[in-house]
Amino acid sequence: MGGVPWKRLELAALVLYALGFYFIVIQRSLRLSHDFSGRLYGLRAGSFAGRLNDLSDAQWRNFRGNLPILSVVMGAFLILVNSLRYCYGLKGRGTALLWLILSLSYLLYLHGACVVFILLISWINYLIVKLFARYNYCTGLIWSFNLAILILNRVYEGYSFSLFGQNLAFLDNYRGTFRWHICFNFVVLRMISFGCDYCWTLHSSHFDHKEKGLHADKYTFVTYLCYLTYAPLYIAGPVVGYNAFAAQLDAPQKNYSIAQISWYGLRWILSFLLMEAMTHFFHYNAFVVSRLWQKLSPFEIFIISYGVLNFMWLKFFLIWRYFRFWSLVGGIETPENMPRCINNCHDLESFWKSWHASFNRWLVRYLYIPLGGSRRKLLSIWVVFTFVAVWHDLEWKLISWAWLTCLFFVPEILVKSLSNKFQARSSLGMFIHRELGAVAGAVTISCLMIANLVGYVVGPSGIKILILKMLGKGALPVLGFIFTSFYIGVKLMFHVRDARKNHE
Repeated sequence: MGGVPWKRLELAALVLYALGFYFIVIQRSLRLSHDFSGRLYGLRAGSFAGRLNDLSDAQWRNFRGNLPILSVVMGAFLILVNSLRYCYGLKGRGTALLWLILSLSYLLYLHGACVVFILLISWINYLIVKLFARYNYCTGLIWSFNLAILILNRVYEGYSFSLFGQNLAFLDNYRGTFRWHICFNFVVLRMISFGCDYCWTLHSSHFDHKEKGLHADKYTFVTYLCYLTYAPLYIAGPVVGYNAFAAQLDAPQKNYSIAQISWYGLRWILSFLLMEAMTHFFHYNAFVVSRLWQKLSPFEIFIISYGVLNFMWLKFFLIWRYFRFWSLVGGIETPENMPRCINNCHDLESFWKSWHASFNRWLVRYLYIPLGGSRRKLLSIWVVFTFVAVWHDLEWKLISWAWLTCLFFVPEILVKSLSNKFQARSSLGMFIHRELGAVAGAVTISCLMIANLVGYVVGPSGIKILILKMLGKGALPVLGFIFTSFYIGVKLMFHVRDARKNHE
């Protein structure tokens, strides 16, 4: 009986601290955004009470700006596909052909003549898969080809038609509105998925027992091209494996009812309004773009860094859920990319399972497990995160981010391994175990913040300035406050986890 009141008192104290913490962060964020508004890049005229809107992030600016036309295209495609499906009972190859025609028209608008590059590379990959699928080295060949394409696309910036002859140079004037090689990163994942799934089907080797295998005759060129270019998921995902995609062309998803999909869409609208409020009142990303973080105090750098992470989370949350909504209405269910809030993750493993979760599942299925999985975890993570960095872009700051993440991941893996062997039985032992877990969580969040600071805020060139700032005069109390806040946050996460367990 004595344990219940103590837990409630602890929870009340934690909540009060959290409220105070966010009050300070919000107040200071408002002041920073106001004081520096004249020196920040990327601010535009806003629509809330005459405030400026932070549109310094190119990805968010482009998505937000193209949202009206994108929604018109989504509505037109869905009405046409679902009407024809219902009237003619289209399934499998018929649905694939219909989506392929619509998706290619979509790609022609996006990329113009560059669609030729997409189709040519896709055809070569298909030939490699079909010709070598029966050999044991096929998956290695598929990976090698796709990695080479990924790097060449970046090095040659999507290729110029003039590279293949001056008589083709005029086509460079018709490259569309969107750089094809940026979107093609997702196509690379799909090409690897198709190739590996087909090889494993022939060899009767299934790494993911939760996913049903397909008969070999389901791996057709039409379905393959439909999978690569499927309009709702083409630009940003979420990522879904070939087997799961092709199966839903035959039998559309039934896990979500019309009412659930409608509520999903409404929640997206509410989240979009939240983002609008955030970018109007808090100009976090503009500080990064303007590189004004160098003029801030250690505590203000922390606020901007924390704000940028939350901005990034909400940005990707909105982009991925928009395209997932489109796909759901079209009958294809994909994994949810952001199943958990960024502020409810206290270890690296749970963070990466909840950030771009569909990509995480793809990495586990097609890279992590083939490399040896948990048996070689300490080595596999270096390969996985290096691939993730290269897949995003060929930049040293992303490579630095990947290796820093791995460096921080190794101690967590070792600590978790030891922790699993230690089973606390007494009340004192459970208390100590919980407290050590909270401290470890605070350390992990600190490491995660550092890795993301290097990857997305200061870059490798800014590390020296950041260290000098954080170790300078008067910085120690700030670091203590930050660490204490992370510790309190982890304790709150434990309470949320316990409440969910009790509810279940």
